[in-house]
Amino acid sequence: QVQLVESGGGLVQSGGSLRLSCTTSKLPLDEYAAVWSRQVTGKERVGASCITNRDDTTYYSDSGKVRFTTSIDAAKNTVYLQRTGLKPEDTAIYSCATDIICAWTVIAGRGVVLPTSEIGPWGQGTQVTVAS
Repeated sequence: QVQLVESGGGLVQSGGSLRLSCTTSKLPLDEYAAVWSRQVTGKERVGASCITNRDDTTYYSDSGKVRFTTSIDAAKNTVYLQRTGLKPEDTAIYSCATDIICAWTVIAGRGVVLPTSEIGPWGQGTQVTVAS
């Protein structure tokens, strides 16, 4: 199993934007599903987005779908998560991993990206801090 490497986090003012990157040199990301997650200090990791070129599927968790955009650049073997309209509550560590498919479910009335049991190891993550 291959651990991916994230980058692009940092300190940004409320309302700002960031583009996070996720890459590896060890496998072709466009042949897998790529899942982004976010984890707030002291809370569980939650799925944020999933994209796969295998069937042109893209899913977002309801909590961020109007402010998230995920994409794959196969030539650069990189998956991106574009975040806009950042708020202080978006402060978290964002990590990525490969999966076999993109999966989505409804929990407590909200759509949530749900990694499968085949999810690969999460990367170490990149910290996003949004100042008010």
